[in-house]
Parts: sequence; C-alpha cells; structure tokens
Amino acid sequence: MPSNDRDLIPSPGGGPIQELARFLKLVWRLLNDERVHPLLKLIPLSGVVYLVFPFDVPGPVDDAGVIGMSLYLFVELCPQDVVEEHRRALEQPIDVRWKDTPNDEEDVVDAEWREK
Repeated sequence: MPSNDRDLIPSPGGGPIQELARFLKLVWRLLNDERVHPLLKLIPLSGVVYLVFPFDVPGPVDDAGVIGMSLYLFVELCPQDVVEEHRRALEQPIDVRWKDTPNDEEDVVDAEWREK
C-alpha cells in the first residue's frame, strides 16, 4: 500500500500510452463542450462510423490512420482557447490519498450457502 504522501496519479509526462490517453480525454472533453461547433463534432464521429462500416478492403492499419486523422483534425479545428483550457485541466494533478476503512464486524452478514 502506498504512503499517504504519494500521489496515485503520476505527474504529466510519461510515455506514448499516457499521451494517447491524455489526447483521447481531450477529445472527449471537447466533444462534450458546448462552445465547440456541432458540425466539428461530426469529424471524430465520422471516423468511428468509418471504423464500424468500412468501405475499403486493405485492413486495420488504414482504419487506425483514419481514426487518428479525424481526431487530430477535430482538435486542430476546435477553438484554440477551448482546447488550451481543457489541456490545462487535464494536466492538473489529481490529489488522491489512500483511505483505510475500518473493519466493522457489523458489516458482515453471516449466512449459509446452498445450491438449489
């Protein structure tokens, strides 16, 4: 169990998986932001529709490219101040501390198990 002084969520940085997760969170937040034009929100959704209903044969590599490009284009076309606001919010450390819960015997239900 970690000490109470250590944050459970690592500080910004990390590797490519962490960057991808942060980027997907940014896209999700922008999709839910009312300041982003509704037509812009169709860009990432069209990428998902393409993934579900592909109209080509080559395979998953180009699917990943289309999805990645649609998400990148969506973020680039969103208002810059809105994108920066969400980026700053995602970079804020989350202060999470371990909390030990007492073992209360009152929470235990004594019962017998049987098969029907």
